[in-house]
Amino acid sequence: MLASTFSTGVIDALGYLGLDQVFTGNMTGNVLLLGMAFAGGADLPTLRPALALVCFMLGAALAGRVLRRGSDGWSRQVSAALTVVAGWIALLAVFTAVIDVQAEEILGSVTTSSMAAAMGIQAATARHLKVAEISTVVVTSTITGLASDSRLAGGDSHFWARRVLAISLILMGAVAGAGLLNAGLWLGFTVSALISTAVALLGALRHHRERRSVAGV
Repeated sequence: MLASTFSTGVIDALGYLGLDQVFTGNMTGNVLLLGMAFAGGADLPTLRPALALVCFMLGAALAGRVLRRGSDGWSRQVSAALTVVAGWIALLAVFTAVIDVQAEEILGSVTTSSMAAAMGIQAATARHLKVAEISTVVVTSTITGLASDSRLAGGDSHFWARRVLAISLILMGAVAGAGLLNAGLWLGFTVSALISTAVALLGALRHHRERRSVAGV
């Protein structure tokens, strides 16, 4: 999930910097953009953030329906959901490598909407896994927990290392995504797809080993 958090940073940097100020993982950002645009904010996009919000919810809903068929924790459904995310982003890497989506309004909207749907699936999967303090798509609650549970606040700093890693990795992912844009959208998608593939593969292998161990094989 920490690796997926880094990947989200890459994806959001591609969407915001490369495709008309659209957050495809952090839906709080899109809601705020839409609110400011509706209030008359100059030059703020509305169509792509709105489409991204809807597609994110559709992706999360689809994943939620599938994941309910599996058990708590890692399951075949989790492996399938994360494999879909990896494949989806890989297709976007190919798509943006052969087509200039930044030159056409409709192609850019299709790209950001697709990115958001994939991130919706990832976010729903992370929620299903219930890894404390890691949602993979947002770190506001993680930052709040880090500060409010710190020793400075009289807390026990529970999960501090995990929280710091989540915050640092989404930041580093954004830095990487912004840098990769210099070579093109396709490279950022490729890096994100490779990370998502590794997460799905390693998780599935670990789940398989655990099942064999429980079965005594």
